[in-house]
Amino acid sequence: MLDYTYGDWKSRADTLTFRHQAFIGGQFVDAASGKTFDNINPATGEVLTQVSECDEEDVDRAVAAARKAFDAGIWSRAAPGDRKAVMLKLADLIRENLEEMALLDSLDMGKLVTDAATVDAPGSAHFFQWYAEAIDKIYDEVAPTGPGDLALVKRVPLGVVGAVTPWNFPLDMATWKGAAALAAGNSFVLKPAEQSPLSALRLAELATEAGIPEGVFNVVPGYGVTAGKALGLHMDVDCLAFTGSTAIGKMFMTYSGQSNLKSVWPETGGKSPNLIFADCEDLDAAADMAAFGIFFNQGEVCSANSRLYVERSIKDALVDKLIARAEAMQPGDPLDPASKMGAIVNERQTQGIMRFVDEGKKTADLVAGGERVTVNGKGCFVQPTIFNDVTHDNPLARDEIFGPVLSVIPFDSEAEAVSMANDSVYGLAASVWTDNLSRAHRVADALYAGTVSVNTVDALSAQTPFGGMKQSGFGRDLSLHSIDKYTALKTTWIKYKT
Repeated sequence: MLDYTYGDWKSRADTLTFRHQAFIGGQFVDAASGKTFDNINPATGEVLTQVSECDEEDVDRAVAAARKAFDAGIWSRAAPGDRKAVMLKLADLIRENLEEMALLDSLDMGKLVTDAATVDAPGSAHFFQWYAEAIDKIYDEVAPTGPGDLALVKRVPLGVVGAVTPWNFPLDMATWKGAAALAAGNSFVLKPAEQSPLSALRLAELATEAGIPEGVFNVVPGYGVTAGKALGLHMDVDCLAFTGSTAIGKMFMTYSGQSNLKSVWPETGGKSPNLIFADCEDLDAAADMAAFGIFFNQGEVCSANSRLYVERSIKDALVDKLIARAEAMQPGDPLDPASKMGAIVNERQTQGIMRFVDEGKKTADLVAGGERVTVNGKGCFVQPTIFNDVTHDNPLARDEIFGPVLSVIPFDSEAEAVSMANDSVYGLAASVWTDNLSRAHRVADALYAGTVSVNTVDALSAQTPFGGMKQSGFGRDLSLHSIDKYTALKTTWIKYKT
């Protein structure tokens, strides 16, 4: 697959069959209303298929199927080893269908198919395998008590877990929520982003093929204002996991209060800082990763390192390196392995990015990119863009653009850099570049972020939690800690004769 040509990927894409109906109770079904919406390839503007437009009635059907399965115990009370075997099979099926899963995400939202095939789809398989292998290794507790008392503390599944996931990593975000929720024994109802539902629908089908019982994994594609809201307000959903914008995350918190006080786990916006100090000896590595941190996935990453704070004495040298890297990362056809960046997810997002860029041209020094382009005369593409000498109060440095736009901001002291980095409503991720061990620890301790990467950017793994602070939300994906949010602590206290 690594040596596939554009022709190979294009030929494979032309043979794909898209799952376009909702997946409820183990079956593909039309929306109750019969409505559909166009699923558009942002690289070409072509309609891939019409997808079922689910609303409140369909969410009710999915939640009822999930509750029925949960109460029947066919998954929730299955032996840990049995659940493990099924999820391991699902991981294998994702690997067996790797090309298809990669193409679905690439066609759906414009990401490079090579990234989807080497990062996203293998990552999804890995995370299902990792949680599968954890199922029979998580122990309950016995609390310390006096003679004649036995207090057992167990983690039990919540019941029906709803998830609303974003369009930037469609397969991975469905996996991050679903793998942990299923490992804990819950039933799952997923509302994927309307821009990118195809891989989620195929994942549900593969889950059923792997042995996930009917009703345990459901997918209701549709719009946030209908299907998403219905899931958030549903009285029989026990937990709602959300990744997306801060504004929508706040709405789901409100929906919880308006309904059944379901637990809500938001992982929301970001404006992640990257601090590069003059004692960083490998400026080329710093430049490589700074470019990766903002231009990977077209900058459509919640933890994208979009604020670059550079010590003034090395700023000009670093900016020159970044300009060269930006010029070498021009967008192209997402199915072409030679392309360095793909398409922006849709016209609306593209126009939003360009509004920031056009305003930024009036207030900062544009040194790279700054234009919307087409590929073969079509599509939603934005050049990798760099603004130099951005003031800290500029919207370029304050607002989440969610595109390939980097703001370079100089600093003169460590204290100033930390102060500016923390001066944000967000606290998702941060990066630090220094060869001074004390500074690395000191600055990492001082930064207010869920993950601080030192001499790299955006580090994550199945073993470490991913999530933020402040208005980046308090939800955590990945690691064993994420299982905590899909379970409840239940105490059983037994008195016995001594």
